[in-house]
Amino acid sequence: MRANFRLQRLFVVSPLSTDTRHEVSSEQFNYLANVLRLEAGAKVLVFNGRDGEWLAEITFPSRKKIVLQPIEQTRPQPETSDLHYLFAPLKVGRLDYLVQKAVEMGAGTMQPVMTQHVQGKITNLDRLKANVTEAAEQCGVLSIPEVCEPRKLAEILERWSEDRRIIFCDEGDEGQNPLPILAKITEKKVALLVGPEGGFSEEERSLLRSLPYVTAIPLGPRILRADTAAVAALAVIQAAIGDWK
Repeated sequence: MRANFRLQRLFVVSPLSTDTRHEVSSEQFNYLANVLRLEAGAKVLVFNGRDGEWLAEITFPSRKKIVLQPIEQTRPQPETSDLHYLFAPLKVGRLDYLVQKAVEMGAGTMQPVMTQHVQGKITNLDRLKANVTEAAEQCGVLSIPEVCEPRKLAEILERWSEDRRIIFCDEGDEGQNPLPILAKITEKKVALLVGPEGGFSEEERSLLRSLPYVTAIPLGPRILRADTAAVAALAVIQAAIGDWK
């Protein structure tokens, strides 16, 4: 069932059913009452990542409080995406874009990876999580991707579970077409690894290519920025072996 984009969507943490009520946060109150200027009786869509999406009615128990009353479920909770997205942090503006697009493209877990040539850093994980939640609200996603603490690439690889194949975008690959390579992947569990703006170091490329659970793919004949490469790779993976197939 497709999302309804005519109504405002909000993420809440409380359970959702016709027997529950949810008091919105101060930020949500300001947005609903002062920005959108919604009145009592107006309808919004709410989700919590567990109970599907619900149509809810706005009530004003007081002038400074909004309570949402779920009326009916509009979409059931889908299965959570199992696609892991490993990315080297970019500078703030482009990092926000990268995270938003990853949510739209169906990433289920987001793992910041610190590589040798990384130029950005995660200084506020709560901001990153808020960005993920906002992207889910805007694009109709019902499951909020898990956001992990940043870790060094070597540490991630050392602890990696080999039943999940890592697909890494290798800017040094001599090929152009990733589809024949992806077609040979039989594992159900996959992760996408995209490097920093400066690319992977030769040491990192050699390490990745030496591991039996890692597959390198090219992304065509053009040089792509890291955020563009991420969107392109996610689209190719979803189309070839993911939930578009």
